[in-house]
Amino acid sequence: MTITTRIRYRAGLLAAGSLLVVGSLAGCTAITPTTDASSTAVSAVDLQTTGDFWDSGTVHTISVELSDDALDEALSTYLDSGEKVWVSGTVTIDGETFENIGLKLKGNSSLRGASVDSDPVTLPWIIRLDEFVDGQNLDGETEFVVRGNSSESSLNEAVALDLLDASGLAAEQAVATRFSVNGSDATLRLVVQNPGEEWVDQVFGTDGLLYKADSRGDYSYRGDDAAAYTDVFTQKAGDDDLTPLIDFLQFINESDDETFAAELGEHLDVESFATYLAFQDLVDNFDDISGPGNNSYLYYDPATGLMEVVNWDLNLAFGSSPGDGGGQEGAGQGGAGQGGAAPGSAAQGGARDGQGGMPVGDDTRGAGAAPGGAAGGMDSSNVLAERFLADPGFSALYDAAVAELQSSLVDSGQASAIIDAWVAVLGDQASDLIGVSTLESEAAGIRAYVE
Repeated sequence: MTITTRIRYRAGLLAAGSLLVVGSLAGCTAITPTTDASSTAVSAVDLQTTGDFWDSGTVHTISVELSDDALDEALSTYLDSGEKVWVSGTVTIDGETFENIGLKLKGNSSLRGASVDSDPVTLPWIIRLDEFVDGQNLDGETEFVVRGNSSESSLNEAVALDLLDASGLAAEQAVATRFSVNGSDATLRLVVQNPGEEWVDQVFGTDGLLYKADSRGDYSYRGDDAAAYTDVFTQKAGDDDLTPLIDFLQFINESDDETFAAELGEHLDVESFATYLAFQDLVDNFDDISGPGNNSYLYYDPATGLMEVVNWDLNLAFGSSPGDGGGQEGAGQGGAGQGGAAPGSAAQGGARDGQGGMPVGDDTRGAGAAPGGAAGGMDSSNVLAERFLADPGFSALYDAAVAELQSSLVDSGQASAIIDAWVAVLGDQASDLIGVSTLESEAAGIRAYVE
């Protein structure tokens, strides 16, 4: 079934096929096709056991202990200044205990409503094993991001990350966990990799540079002084060098249209970016490179001289809205019967009138539209995305990416199969943390996009 989609980046683009790409959680997906054609039907997806933390076929356990003083410091500093500071604590991951680890609040919209009285088990965190103890790691991993839920199951982000991986784009691995703080009851939380040195080595296998776009920044060119990019981009991997970033920003901002069209391919992996844009639109994620959080990384490969836009943050995929999930203080629950709408449901901006796919319309940047069912004013813009899709040649790459992903990954049934696999893992291993009806309702909201 064709998934219709609204296009968020330009006016007048007709709704096209949609992407939902199946991938392996932690690279452990086995897909059994009936033929080798691109539209092959998929019979099943197994989330296999690998024996390490990123084994997505297992619901893992993370227990955090931190003092009242440490919690107060983390919350008070953030509430007073917006700064997120590292505090010390202890974490036990799948039975292995690590002391004097770093804990820091993580996120932006997911921290709205946080107060000094917030229950720490509801908050989004980044755990860093080697923040205070050099070399401390778990199977070579040092950083774990406890995501803010936008649904009780976090199924929307889990599925979206798995699909992102299969699209051929760089993706973070994710697992479901039983998360507790200071002996609290466990809650179901999604934990993902944090892009950095280790992640770059695993995903790209090269000594490239990774820059994170900060939420308060943008993709504007601010001159050649590196200091001008403080709080705009933060380098996360590679030798400290903002020169490739600054050169890239200068080109995308200052080149004329003819030069942009002719030479962008000398600065950016344009096919990867076309797929990135298609993916964001077709999983109905407004909180991307052009969204209010400026969510993206830029990876620079010194061997090719090209930038690649890297996805970050899919907890609002499939039409979910901020504050829907159970992993946030005072948030409404996303499942049926819990007072909230499941991701992908009509109330969340998903498929309507029984039609599989995204909402149809001319939802464009700068037109006052509210993507993904978000409140007005949540949208933003990005010079790279706008100029890319305004160019006929690059726009054609985008159209081709949508059509290819629709044919090979949606029509094949792979997206449905990955949803089935996630539901099976959570249903079998986390039924005490999430009700069957809620899990089924949230899965149904996502299925509405692909079936």
